[in-house]
Amino acid sequence: MCIAVPMKITKIHNNGTATAQLDGNTVVINTSLVDAKEGDFALIHAGCALELLSKDAAQEILDLFADLEVLANED
Repeated sequence: MCIAVPMKITKIHNNGTATAQLDGNTVVINTSLVDAKEGDFALIHAGCALELLSKDAAQEILDLFADLEVLANED
């Protein structure tokens, strides 16, 4: 199963890439599939931004991941 993660784009580079951040983790991503700007939220999978999201939609997905983590750790 593949999972895409919402991340905030913090810097756009001139070569079709950008820097994205989530919870202190920073990665360089490919942005050729979306028209991203600094401050946008994007759904990231395998180093590629697949879709731009609203801040609320990104947070909703992150909240669902947090809920799943709680359920997975219950005994």
